[in-house]
Amino acid sequence: AGEESMEFSKLVLATGSTPLRLNVPGGDLQGVHTFRDTRDVDLLLSLAAAKKRVVVIGGGLLGLEAAYGLAKAGTPVTLLHLMDRLMERQLDAPAADLLKTLVERKGVKVLLSANTARIHGNSRVEGVELADGRMIEAEAVVFAAGIRPNTALAKDAGLSVNRGVVVDDHLRTSADNIFALGECAEHRGIAYGLVE
Repeated sequence: AGEESMEFSKLVLATGSTPLRLNVPGGDLQGVHTFRDTRDVDLLLSLAAAKKRVVVIGGGLLGLEAAYGLAKAGTPVTLLHLMDRLMERQLDAPAADLLKTLVERKGVKVLLSANTARIHGNSRVEGVELADGRMIEAEAVVFAAGIRPNTALAKDAGLSVNRGVVVDDHLRTSADNIFALGECAEHRGIAYGLVE
């Protein structure tokens, strides 16, 4: 269709984000999913109904929600987290330890400092291999390991972009009268994943 242009006095970019898929061998196998929002809950329900062994990658709020939901439905679930404690952005070490204990009591197996090296399987997921050689059997993998801000439009417009569209304390971008907010924005070096 023909291009349309529109003048503006103020412009707000709210282009959101896409869920991050770790770039690991086997990441494109059948049975590898991403978990991001309420639409993905149906996915978790279908995994739970099939009683598949599931590995959830990501020990932030999103990963914990996914793992807990699966465990509650009776699914054998292992949660892998790259860091040495859960929710490291929000919690100190004692609080994270307490959270780990509570999550494990709900039936989630938690592996910390767990660096995913590859996902094994011929056509579909059969297991997850960690960098230290440990192998976790699984029929499904759920990535809940963060977001990638959608910055293409901002880049095309010549705005300053790092991980997200760079904004100041007033949500202003590098251009006058253009602002960015939500998951596409990066403020003081941090891009936030905001679940409703």
